[in-house]
Amino acid sequence: MSAQAQSLVQSVDWLAIAPPTLAAVVGLVVLVTDLFVGDNRKALLGWVSVAGLAASALMLLPLLDGDRSTFCLTGDAAVCSYTADRFTLVIQFLVLGGALLTALLSMTALKDADKELPEGEFWFLLLSSAAGAALLPASRDLATLIVALEVASLPAFALVGIKHGDRKSSEAALKFFLSSVTATAVSLMGISFVYASTGTLYLTEIATRIENVDDQLQTLAQAGVVLTLVGFAFKTAAVPFHFWVPDTYVGAPLPVAAYLSVVGKAVGFSGLILVTVIALPSYADVWGPALAALAALTMTVGNVGALRQQSTRAYSAVRLLAWSSVGQAGYLLVPIAAAAYSEDAEKAIGSTVAYALMYAAVNLGAFAVAALVARTKPLNRVSDYRGLYASRPLAALVLGFFLLCLAGLPPGIIGLFAKVTVFSAAVDAGLGWLAVVMAVNVVIALFYYLQWTTLLFRAPEGEPETHRVPASLTAAIALTAVLGIALSGAPQLILRFSDTGLF
Repeated sequence: MSAQAQSLVQSVDWLAIAPPTLAAVVGLVVLVTDLFVGDNRKALLGWVSVAGLAASALMLLPLLDGDRSTFCLTGDAAVCSYTADRFTLVIQFLVLGGALLTALLSMTALKDADKELPEGEFWFLLLSSAAGAALLPASRDLATLIVALEVASLPAFALVGIKHGDRKSSEAALKFFLSSVTATAVSLMGISFVYASTGTLYLTEIATRIENVDDQLQTLAQAGVVLTLVGFAFKTAAVPFHFWVPDTYVGAPLPVAAYLSVVGKAVGFSGLILVTVIALPSYADVWGPALAALAALTMTVGNVGALRQQSTRAYSAVRLLAWSSVGQAGYLLVPIAAAAYSEDAEKAIGSTVAYALMYAAVNLGAFAVAALVARTKPLNRVSDYRGLYASRPLAALVLGFFLLCLAGLPPGIIGLFAKVTVFSAAVDAGLGWLAVVMAVNVVIALFYYLQWTTLLFRAPEGEPETHRVPASLTAAIALTAVLGIALSGAPQLILRFSDTGLF
């Protein structure tokens, strides 16, 4: 091989890329295995998927000893497309853990659906989306970032609309697809403008070159920055780009709604952090105020939307969780906006990561209990939870705990801790007005979370229904409960976890 050809060959660190790669490989194995497995043994595919996601999460352990990078420029080893640093590993843990809990919920949903949901395709799509979501936080160039974003998103559209002959599911998938495609188109236009003005797609290279852009290209660079941010605002379900959320969550199978609420958010927020803090720190005066305004608007609209839900309306429990997740997205945006004003941007980003970890555990737990209730009350109204303590005391206590965590009230110490962390990030950055807006929204949210919690312990109307709970659903509820209680007992663990090491 000639010296010139050798200089173009990149070495691949297979251990660094193992977590997303393993999830993708298991997805392909499941898809092929589905062709040879009879209908009575389809449950095997679910256990293979759960094992694959667990193995992908375990592959993060050998990477904890230090930062690793691969797919680097042959002339400059410091400029790479894939980096497994602390930020990457924490988000990958959140994504793969969230996908694993979704898989446990899905096993029950697929069994109850009685062939309305095609099992082989479902598991392939879930694993493919998880692989894309795990790739995204490691991406350090805009091309890889967009590819990872789409690999995470495209299977999610299909998962939302996978129910055979369900009009509600098809409509939800269409809304989700159209809004997401619009976001991608806007992002791609913005990225093309940034590339045209800087001549590179690598995030660290953009950061240095965009400061010294030629005067003739200044307007092009500014337009690129704004359009890229608008695209990612769609992905994070920030207001006014949130309109697809309630209908999509209601129309999707319940485990898919849980997946979107946690893993979908992690994808959008990690992409937004990489673009703003690593690639565009010199444009902090543009994205800082924009994200602060979006955060205030998102948390207010989300919480007011949740407050307006009627407890007797069909699917009101899922709608309330959907609007609540929009409100929570507003809290998650606060520290990213604060990073523009803060001297310690890494600490501010750590607050978002800490909040995301708390939110992932308790929100997936709330959806798991909702899936349990939906087995006997398929309309899943908030009023259906009345007297849950009489029939299922443990499920009621766990759901009450999760709702108090989301509200930020004891004994949900981890929720209170995460909110204080975000609040202090805003105050430290001098965003006092945003901290006040957040405080008002926390009070609004207390009302609907407490209203739902008190309903669990009221006297039931009629005879309470009982049935055997499948092992996978029990495991999902138990895992999230143990995680939430452990973190409430030792909240400092989550802050240690959120030391991002991005800089």
